[in-house]
Amino acid sequence: MKTVDQCDFKDKKALIRVDFNVPLDKDFNITDDKRMRAALPTITKILNDGGSVILMSHLGRPKGGPEDKYSLKHILGDLSRMLDLEVKFADDCIGADAAEKAKDLEPGQVLLLENLRFYKEEEKGDKEFAGKLAKLGDVYVNDAFGTAHRAHASTSIIAEFFPTEKYFGYLMAEELKNAEKINNNADKPFTAIMGGAKVSDKILLIESLLDKVDNLIIGGGMAYTFAKAQGGEIGTSLLEADRMELCLELLEKAKAKGVNILLPVDTVIADKFDNEAQKKNVDSGQIPADWMGLDIGPKSVDLFTDVIKNSKTLLWNGPMGVFEMANFEQGTRAIAEAVVAATKENDAFSLIGGGDSAAAIAKFGLEDEVSYVSTGGGALLEYMEGKELPGVKAIND
Repeated sequence: MKTVDQCDFKDKKALIRVDFNVPLDKDFNITDDKRMRAALPTITKILNDGGSVILMSHLGRPKGGPEDKYSLKHILGDLSRMLDLEVKFADDCIGADAAEKAKDLEPGQVLLLENLRFYKEEEKGDKEFAGKLAKLGDVYVNDAFGTAHRAHASTSIIAEFFPTEKYFGYLMAEELKNAEKINNNADKPFTAIMGGAKVSDKILLIESLLDKVDNLIIGGGMAYTFAKAQGGEIGTSLLEADRMELCLELLEKAKAKGVNILLPVDTVIADKFDNEAQKKNVDSGQIPADWMGLDIGPKSVDLFTDVIKNSKTLLWNGPMGVFEMANFEQGTRAIAEAVVAATKENDAFSLIGGGDSAAAIAKFGLEDEVSYVSTGGGALLEYMEGKELPGVKAIND
């Protein structure tokens, strides 16, 4: 793997694709800076070598051009504090201002470019746009695992302009190493915990995992489609009616492969989607007509916890319920604590698969108690499905 450790950046301008797509509140304060902190080791290595750094990222989903709320200028102060230096800012990612500021950059200095997605050419993977970005630096570094599954101009096309001077940053290398450990070198028993709203989002991943795991735990909103498919009553719970047949097929495949699939045996239900709603516990498949399932119940927690604590490898992707609401977070919290217990007491390797799982583990203050928390939900899913990620292929080619 070609990482930044294989390059001496002295007097070189490193053009780094980072993932600074961080959440901001209405006053433009960063509410979770994990992705920014994750890029610091790569930036620091290059600066310590005597190089300079040009950072490019996207933020949000701007539509058809610049929008103030998606400007990367809002994160400039935080980035400067993290690096303990004054980060320079170009009010465009290409053009005269960006070119001039990149040209004038001295060793030890950092320049942040404006949001790449202010240009539609970024997401289209436009080669001419990638070429304009490439002219700003001497070396290309990709440290944005969260966008590695996109064939965008700055994540894959740009690498063509750096045939020999292209590298993975430390974050990318670490993400790939941990994903590879799960994919091909998992110690047994291997348990995958799948949650989230939709079966359709996880079909390919589940099918891929059936060839690898010993146990597959299914919770969250997707569990209600399985319950309905098996003849249960789910009230107004989440349902993908067109996926019920698929759920039954997945259960049959798991059985044929000797994989132990665990579905919730009870569920916490509410009379409306509200933290203050009336709630009670019922057996799975027995939800009254006007009620909805919002969390797994205590019997399910016990069942799942027992399997998790006896596992040696754990992959968790997706919450067990609506953990954002305090009254419906218990199932997700219990699973998080079980994963932590297995990591500590059973010396298990635990990988938390980005997205809502990462948000949940952070909410419960357990980020540092598991083996690794991925910064890329979609990218990790596609990697685990066996797909080649464009951002990875571009550096390896």
